[in-house]
Amino acid sequence: MPELTKSQKARIAIRVIKTTADALALRGFYKPSGKSGQTLAEGLKMLNPEIYGSMNDPRKIELKGLEYVIERLPEGIERSNRIVLTAHEDFDHTSFEKIIPPKRRRTCYRVGEKEICFVITRGLSEIYDILTHITFLNNEAAKLYQQMNDSKGNLNSQWEELEKIIQKDLKLEGDELDKALWELSIILGRTFNETRETFEYLEEYNPDSDDINVLFNIIYHLGKRVAEEQISKDNDLLISFTPSLRDMIGNQSHSVEWSYALKKRFMELGFRDRPIHIISANMHSVLNLFYGYQADGAKKKNGDIYDFITDLVSREVDAKQIAEKHGFYEVPDISGTHIDCQMIDTAKFGDLKFHPDLSLNIPDKDKEKPVILVIDYAFGAQAFEAMDELLDVYHINGKEIKFNFKSVSVMGKAGTLPGKKGDIMLATAHVFEGTSDNYIVDNDLKEDDFDGSIPVHVGPILTVIGTSLQNKDVLNRFLESHWRAVGLEMEGGHYQKAISSAIIRRHVSKRIKTRYAYYASDNPLQVDQTLAAGSMGEEGIKPTYMITKVILEKILN
Repeated sequence: MPELTKSQKARIAIRVIKTTADALALRGFYKPSGKSGQTLAEGLKMLNPEIYGSMNDPRKIELKGLEYVIERLPEGIERSNRIVLTAHEDFDHTSFEKIIPPKRRRTCYRVGEKEICFVITRGLSEIYDILTHITFLNNEAAKLYQQMNDSKGNLNSQWEELEKIIQKDLKLEGDELDKALWELSIILGRTFNETRETFEYLEEYNPDSDDINVLFNIIYHLGKRVAEEQISKDNDLLISFTPSLRDMIGNQSHSVEWSYALKKRFMELGFRDRPIHIISANMHSVLNLFYGYQADGAKKKNGDIYDFITDLVSREVDAKQIAEKHGFYEVPDISGTHIDCQMIDTAKFGDLKFHPDLSLNIPDKDKEKPVILVIDYAFGAQAFEAMDELLDVYHINGKEIKFNFKSVSVMGKAGTLPGKKGDIMLATAHVFEGTSDNYIVDNDLKEDDFDGSIPVHVGPILTVIGTSLQNKDVLNRFLESHWRAVGLEMEGGHYQKAISSAIIRRHVSKRIKTRYAYYASDNPLQVDQTLAAGSMGEEGIKPTYMITKVILEKILN
């Protein structure tokens, strides 16, 4: 029997992780220290995701991966040995502390000193994301436990110093900080500068927190939790899934509520027969391109539209006050999907002035003037549920109403394979990694729609089950084989699946336009360009707004 390639082994590992996570959710609980938990951990180690860096090195604690995970899990997760995943619960009138992680819109509650509850509203993708992050943390915690003791089984001097810092609970500064970071770097198996960099990053990662010495606390409590497990099995980390969550998996109840609220608002605003264009994007780029020029005094400045937007963003000019006078409506989410929306009625633009570089041709008749619905980013498989319900018919007073959806545009973030951060990718197909589900895309966006100042890569895009489960060998195979994939993301294939379903059911016209463009937020094949390397910052403005500009000009020309 021929030996499996690294790529094949990695794909098997992805299937192991996905199948194990599905089984554990149906079972209702597991302990990471138990047999099922170890199967999940072994699958993650076999996969060795790029974003988790040196996870498999027993001598080193993976710091960039730690930064990435901590920002996407609730504050205090390192102290918890009881983690509960549940369906939508009404905790608003309880004493439980609500926690929203800084970099991931998910609702969590601190139920007790060592118990945290995740309210799952975004489906299986959210469950995979949480479980892989917890598995990574547990892996690093086990390495820390090994670093706590000397050869005789006693706490070593570095850990004793760490305990003193935690007990003092005073902000470290100057020489005292340098000495403490040096001792900590020995525990972590990292250089002094690597340790300092992560310390400084985590001190700033959560602007709403008053915590100090964040890295020291995280490291101490991760190691301490594993040490407590050795004392008593009652202290074992336990992850539970409530029956209500198991019943909810595959049920689109949150998306039903979300889409119903949007359609009700359509009716209230008189959009029943108007042409409607859906754009999946952030909550600032369409707003700023339409209204930013007027909000800033409609004065032409040196530079092009991207220089103007960069300056606008840097000065934090708020365009909403002008927007609300010219057909802009905010529709914040109340369903739990975490997908906020904006509605823009171009019939109410009136004398609104646009930047000279923005080429728009708005129809003369009000009934032909487009309505633009901007929906915030969905998360993984949640994109299917949201789009499937949004394109479905609207039921009211025993009648079925079909809205006049003309286009669906997706302006997303993705990892690039042949390019670098800041490049643009256009999808010719969406390929589900790990399954046989493939969707050809009749993309209304072409390379020559862009001005050539940013590299544009055209080809298939991988839709993956999680950005934290990406392996270099698998991605290289999709880049270098006949697939010739140009990027990877989590939502595009799910959107296309929902659009195809709506066409088959005749909820939308088969002539509906689809547009998929992504800007490269990372390159998982480059060590210093993975998502764990941090956000793009100002360099992401031009590709984001270039894609948005092209989409708006397509809609309004």
